[in-house]
Amino acid sequence: MIFGFDHLQLQQIWWIIISLVGALFILMSFVQGGQTLLVTAARSDLERSLIVNSLGRKWELTYTLLVLFGGAFFAAFPKFYAVSFSGAYWVWMLILMTFVLQAISYEFRKKPGNLLGTRTYEWFLFINGSLGLFAIGAAVGTLFTGGNFHISESNLFTWGHPLRGLEALLVPFNLAIGFLVVFLARVLGSLYLVNNVSAPELVERLRKTAFNNLLALLPFLLFILYKWVGMTGYGYTETQEIILVKGKYIQNLLSMPVPGLGFLLVGLVLVVLGVILTRFTETAKGIWISGPGALLTGVAIFLILGLNQTAFYPSRFDLQSSLTIENASSSFYTLSAMTLVALAVPFILAYVSYVWRLMNTEKISVKDVDGKESHDFY
Repeated sequence: MIFGFDHLQLQQIWWIIISLVGALFILMSFVQGGQTLLVTAARSDLERSLIVNSLGRKWELTYTLLVLFGGAFFAAFPKFYAVSFSGAYWVWMLILMTFVLQAISYEFRKKPGNLLGTRTYEWFLFINGSLGLFAIGAAVGTLFTGGNFHISESNLFTWGHPLRGLEALLVPFNLAIGFLVVFLARVLGSLYLVNNVSAPELVERLRKTAFNNLLALLPFLLFILYKWVGMTGYGYTETQEIILVKGKYIQNLLSMPVPGLGFLLVGLVLVVLGVILTRFTETAKGIWISGPGALLTGVAIFLILGLNQTAFYPSRFDLQSSLTIENASSSFYTLSAMTLVALAVPFILAYVSYVWRLMNTEKISVKDVDGKESHDFY
């Protein structure tokens, strides 16, 4: 046993690591949220350039976290990766294409003589920040509501719905999570730009935008919390039999008072507090309050999905095919090796924090995107 951990403990550790990476992606989705503001908040080409150049310094971090999340899932719980990506591939292809559009747009938006024009690439960024995040939210929703897959005794996977994952968009709970993710990203994007851009009129508009999007996400949040109270979840017994449990996710929250219910409540309060302070005071630090709040909320949601003997990817097609951290994980030896490699993660995060600080020493201003001192790279 590595460091005294047995196989189950390593499985739990890696679910916690994946939960943290997923929550970090939620935090960093302020990039996607900010991209949608190019269409709804910016009033001129100069303001759009300010937004794009501010977000352009961070967009690769979001993309990296998404890849890291997928890679960690593949390495730690390969059966989920195999089932979801080979079965529900249309929803994942949709997500992938919106991120391809994002990368192309940051590369070519200001290239001289580009065929599509600047505004087309800005709309591509809007699509990534809206449709892309919405699809990711709906995909996360399927971890609660389930997918239409079957796993045979010989580990052959079949998908039981012709829409190949797009049927997730027909489930109200999944749609609610999709909209919640989009509006939360717009809140975080507004707060980040308030902190990072020096343009008084735009900043004042963004303060109102953050507050309005907070109001827009509240109905979806309340719907999700309401559904959790009575939602039938998927648990499993000591013999790995999958069973239906009434109110499973609320039970998980209450059984983990600090990382579950505690993180969720504190996280939601911090998100709201950061927005209110930004809207009704002169502070520009709201992102440093709401950002950690979004992180804590994301961690809590992922933890209740996989811990406390919960099937993190239920099957609506065949109950006993549902995936848990125990039946979907890599071998003990693989998880042991991965845990050794993961010891380097704190050093990587420290480096990212250092680089972030260097990039944010000064706010983006008009002189950075217009005139002789222009640094309008995007």
